[in-house]
Amino acid sequence: MDTLFTLSSSSSNFLFPTPRTKLSLAKPPTHLKNPVRLAVTALSSQLQCDPSLPPPVQTFWQWLRDEGVVSAKSPAAKPALVPEGMGLIAHRDISKNEVVLEVPKRLWINPDTVSASEIGSVCNGLKPWVSVALFLIREKSRADSKWRTYLDILPESTNSTVFWSEEELDELQGTQLLSTTMSVKEYVRTEFQKLEQETILPNEQLFPSPITLDDFFWAFGILRSRAFSRLRGQNLVLIPLADFINHSSSITTEEHAYEVKGAAGLFSWDYLFSLRSPATVRAGEQVFIQYDINKSNAEFALDYGFLDSNANRNGFTLTLEISESDPFYEDKLDIAETNGLGATAYFDIFLESSLPPALIPYLRLVALGGTDAFLLESIFRNDIWGHLQLPVSPANEELICRVVQDACKSALSGYPTTIEEDEKLKESKLDPRLEIAVGIRQGEKKVLQHIDGIFRARESELLQLEYYQERRLKDLGLCGELEDIVFWEPK
Repeated sequence: MDTLFTLSSSSSNFLFPTPRTKLSLAKPPTHLKNPVRLAVTALSSQLQCDPSLPPPVQTFWQWLRDEGVVSAKSPAAKPALVPEGMGLIAHRDISKNEVVLEVPKRLWINPDTVSASEIGSVCNGLKPWVSVALFLIREKSRADSKWRTYLDILPESTNSTVFWSEEELDELQGTQLLSTTMSVKEYVRTEFQKLEQETILPNEQLFPSPITLDDFFWAFGILRSRAFSRLRGQNLVLIPLADFINHSSSITTEEHAYEVKGAAGLFSWDYLFSLRSPATVRAGEQVFIQYDINKSNAEFALDYGFLDSNANRNGFTLTLEISESDPFYEDKLDIAETNGLGATAYFDIFLESSLPPALIPYLRLVALGGTDAFLLESIFRNDIWGHLQLPVSPANEELICRVVQDACKSALSGYPTTIEEDEKLKESKLDPRLEIAVGIRQGEKKVLQHIDGIFRARESELLQLEYYQERRLKDLGLCGELEDIVFWEPK
């Protein structure tokens, strides 16, 4: 049974049958001439790599042939130069959900690979990604590495923001991506310092070649941009050849990668990474997948070094916090935690999308006070979150509208350019990294305007909203259809 993954195992080698019937070489049977010639030509073409590709890619392809990954049946696509750089081009028509390629587990690079290697014993206890990063760096320095030809075709860097210069990062001024990038870079530096002190230096015999911070960033970038995840028991795995495949916003499903058990050679079976096409592809067209439906453009820029063309990927994260100085801090924290949140909550908001369901209830909770504080009493503890789904009072609702609008205004003032200025810049041919920067800051500003517009409209409707007291009076039958309070005269 196939096991579903979200992100591609190897077919047996093609075997030419040994002829048992002696045929005359002087006059071959006419019924065999064309079919045999066509079959051999087609097979030869399928097994060959495009001679115009860089020599390391051709050597890599030959390695895949030697390992049995390239055969008569698989892959259905081959490496090629494409607008994105390298990609996979179908050499025949491919149906939706058809297998594109299969790579055996013995060629994967993952934490299990590290454990089974010479450095496995000193990598115990390391974070999985750190151990794989260290393994990649070490293998890259070894001429006799099993993965030599694969490592030779990996890029030295990407357009991920972790590789940007200070001047390039200045173009992200005011964006959340800038602070995220700086935090990630500091995290990687800290992990390297720890790795160097605790693992590399005490075991110099295992690491004869110097390992630098730049090397570590290289490995980090490779894993962020090329590793597949969510395989059975695999949260981090590099799959040679499968990682050539590029992303397309037109693909709307992540159901393309499976782990199956099948033939991994002439006499062997192994787990195989099976990549299936999520769409119909014609011969000569590029095969695409969806990298991650839920990632924002900021995450795409950080992980892969490009932006998705879908504007709805533009996002902004609102960070809300229950202040420790709040006199009702403990009660509010208890309510938040009971409902899966905490003292600090993060809400990702995307362009032209509705607000996260828990955002407004959490805002109302944070703003709760004054005459509305009675809702924090223990008698309401089981019902309070339900009450917060609807407006509590005019004062509470007005406060959350004002707070969010002020936050949006403050954030917008932090960008050095306007949306119109960014739009003007995009009319000219930009350097890829500057294009990312302009796209990110313009996208964030549009989302902030989107959020501001939602709460501005909400503020204009405050008089039309129904609040807790009105709802409560209705429940008790003390409020008429016109929302007037009903008085009973004694008989």
